[in-house]
Amino acid sequence: MTASTVTLTARPDFSHIETWVFDLDNTLYPARCNLFAQVDERMGAFISEFLKVDLAEARRIQKLYYVEHGTTLNGLMKEHGMQPDDFLAYVHDIDVSMVDPAPELGKAIDRLKGRKVILTNGSLGHARNVTERLGISGHFDAVYDIAALGFEPKPRATAYDRFLALSGTEPMRAAIFEDIARNLEVPHMLGMTTVWVRPGPPPGPDASIARHERLSHEGADGPHVHHVTDDLRTFLEAL
Repeated sequence: MTASTVTLTARPDFSHIETWVFDLDNTLYPARCNLFAQVDERMGAFISEFLKVDLAEARRIQKLYYVEHGTTLNGLMKEHGMQPDDFLAYVHDIDVSMVDPAPELGKAIDRLKGRKVILTNGSLGHARNVTERLGISGHFDAVYDIAALGFEPKPRATAYDRFLALSGTEPMRAAIFEDIARNLEVPHMLGMTTVWVRPGPPPGPDASIARHERLSHEGADGPHVHHVTDDLRTFLEAL
């Protein structure tokens, strides 16, 4: 299946699935809500204050660490010995009012047989904030955040290994839903069923778009993407 294929009405076989693993941002809510823009701005402000540099330098460091360390947080911890709690609390203190409540998505998740969990590079507080706004927090059995992952972010193999160990998940009986296609590479190798929740059309070469959004599409036509949908709720309702 290629990234141009959108699975909305097909009924793929998920009868073997016992654990349903959902990414949080741009997966459980539409990418057009653009919560990341707020997080991005607050990261720059935190780095500027923490490292005592101007905002331009803070932004350069922020993006450099994202590329070199998988997350800006990981870079700050490794390069500067920063403790993560204050950073996570600050950057995720955002307005989620642009996220619409999603009761129908909640019903679709509730109908899935087995455990439902969230696996996110964000914080536990951020996951609670978003899922409570969506009205779906009660449909998940657990949230595995960046702290639970030992601050090793997806798509690193160590993040998934830690998740599997903590949750007791059997990968051959698990399905994972992600908006960033490359984050499905390791789950595919582990034997998980993968679903790319496409966050909109791929950006053109001249588009002014955040690196995070461009990365969502990189490698999306690879064999690690088993299913594709533009609408998570509709996909789940079709199972």
